[in-house]
Amino acid sequence: MASRFLLFSLFTSLLLSFSLAEIHFSEIRSDDRQIIPFDEFGFTHFGLLELNVTNIHLSNPNPDLDRSKIGFFLCTRDSWLHVINQLEDGEITCALQSDLIKPVFTFKELIKDQTSLYKTLTHNDADQYTLVFANCLTSLKVSMNVKSAMYNLDKGSKARDYLSAGKTMLPRVYYLLSLIYFGLAGVWIYVLYKKRLTVYRIHFFMLAVVILKTMNLLCEAEDKSYIKRTGYAHGWDVLFYIFSFLKGITLFTLIVLIGTGWSFLKPYLQGKEKKVLMIVIPLQVVANIAQVVIDETGPYGQDWITWKQVFLLVDVVCCCAVLFPIVWSIKNLREAARTDGKAAVNLMKLTLFRQYYIVVICYIYFTRVVVYALETITSYKYLWTSVVAGELATLAFYVFTGYKFRPEAHNPYFVVDDEEEEAAAEALKLEDEFEL
Repeated sequence: MASRFLLFSLFTSLLLSFSLAEIHFSEIRSDDRQIIPFDEFGFTHFGLLELNVTNIHLSNPNPDLDRSKIGFFLCTRDSWLHVINQLEDGEITCALQSDLIKPVFTFKELIKDQTSLYKTLTHNDADQYTLVFANCLTSLKVSMNVKSAMYNLDKGSKARDYLSAGKTMLPRVYYLLSLIYFGLAGVWIYVLYKKRLTVYRIHFFMLAVVILKTMNLLCEAEDKSYIKRTGYAHGWDVLFYIFSFLKGITLFTLIVLIGTGWSFLKPYLQGKEKKVLMIVIPLQVVANIAQVVIDETGPYGQDWITWKQVFLLVDVVCCCAVLFPIVWSIKNLREAARTDGKAAVNLMKLTLFRQYYIVVICYIYFTRVVVYALETITSYKYLWTSVVAGELATLAFYVFTGYKFRPEAHNPYFVVDDEEEEAAAEALKLEDEFEL
């Protein structure tokens, strides 16, 4: 049962990761794993796989080895579950023996002294498939270089499309989103110019976050566009990682700064607030490094699962850490409301920070759950919808943050009359301590 769970987890870890199956080159060195998943791809009815394996070396050169138990195959997630059942029930002893997979080739095809295999496989069954290597010989270590290319042919022009069938829309989606954020940046610049007498430093920081997000989306659009046409990113992936790194750090820093009330409630940060930043920023650096390793190596790497766990752990810690300054601001405002005689003003500020606290939680946690659910249950043809859902949630968060903390000459949070002051004071008296 444990081995069954391990095999299923290893296989599905690839299917649930957001990696694109462009042309891949992988190096496997002295690896004795029974199952090594490589690329996953959504084929149409006009799909092809090109697989070139070179520098093949087995730790046991015995010519009597049953090399039919070493090789590559294509498999869907549903088929893999049945293959595991066949292994558990003893119907087969190796995944390559199952009639539920689509074999590519086995090492039995190697002629004496031959160290390479190449095959082009036409794939007419539309579905989401994973290229998998199986080694069913105990203690046998395999070394090899693997170059794989999976693509679909356009029905009319026969042009190659290296993006999975469920992700071929992504270049247009990212281009459109970059234009939306470009317009959002323009609107924010106009607001800052019109309200320049009441602009704080935090508002310029917001502008920087929006600009970095725009550049991030533009680079990602170019990255996916080149991959779609040629199978390679042509350097756009490097720019994407740079802007993704800067965007991630500035966004989390912005949430922390807004949570502390920096620049618009107070001109400086307290010691404990600085410590939060000192925790969040280095963790974001680690998270971005882990993300690059995850994207560039793929699940065939022996440390891929470890990097995946590091990324998830660091991401959760960062998401929790950014909430503390908001909680501290809420408690400070409650205490101030009872002592400085400005109950209405403080109640309005308190309401604002509570709203922001709830929105941050929804954005960080609820959005991720929705996106994960869409990736899991959506047909492979519509996997791009999970990207759209996540990006729309991010856009809504940016708009909410900008609107609620916009520069305002006559801010309604600070203009109150005596009746409002008395009502607010009563509300604060009746209100229980805010609990998280």
